[in-house]
Amino acid sequence: MRSKIVAGNWKMNNDANASKTLANELVAGLKDKSLQNTRVVVAPTFVNLTAVHEVVSGSVVEVAAQNMHQAKSGAFTGEISAEMLTSIGLKSVILGHSERREYFGETDALLAEKVTAALANGLEVIFCFGELLEDRKSENHFAVVESQISNALFSLDAGAWKQLVLAYEPVWAIGTGETATADQAQEMHAFIRKIVADKYDAALAEEVSILYGGSCKPGNAKEIFSKEDVDGGLIGGAALQAADFIAIIEAIQ
Repeated sequence: MRSKIVAGNWKMNNDANASKTLANELVAGLKDKSLQNTRVVVAPTFVNLTAVHEVVSGSVVEVAAQNMHQAKSGAFTGEISAEMLTSIGLKSVILGHSERREYFGETDALLAEKVTAALANGLEVIFCFGELLEDRKSENHFAVVESQISNALFSLDAGAWKQLVLAYEPVWAIGTGETATADQAQEMHAFIRKIVADKYDAALAEEVSILYGGSCKPGNAKEIFSKEDVDGGLIGGAALQAADFIAIIEAIQ
């Protein structure tokens, strides 16, 4: 049975004190919860990874990094390597987020390198992808998603997929005024599972967790998570409030 996962991407928010406070609130709020086959992950900014990791140690909450560089080391000022992440006890990293693609020009080819480096260092990869509003309106959304996945991931052997989690981000439904329905999420998630099955096999595709990352909130989480091929969410703004994030976690039970 594939894991259910609720991951909170804190992005460039929360200083050290705010990060520790939020982490403590999550640990306390989830302490007595019975999480059935559900993982909880938070991704603070780089400078707060160690502090948050220490706070959540021994709890149900895991910590992931928001990004990493593909090189092992070198003259890459401001960057962080996979080895640096594992050295502080991290086991997961988010790669390919729509903001990294849009604002920092990350391409499928670059992301393929990053994924390879992360996997080589034993990191689980939460791999993000998704179409823009213009892609959706031109009905090119399936082709865009298939291209992003195939270009970055389909050179991997089947065994590597045990360390992959997919996260579908309909970029057109994030801060645009447009809203993705639960049925639209299910339609794309089913498509994603099918292209993975076609490339590898159905058994592998059935084991891959596919998260939804399009403005998931306490009010719509239960409906979205009820869909057969939606295995959880990659949560943005709602992950910054402990009560909201816990409510979303409860919605997947």
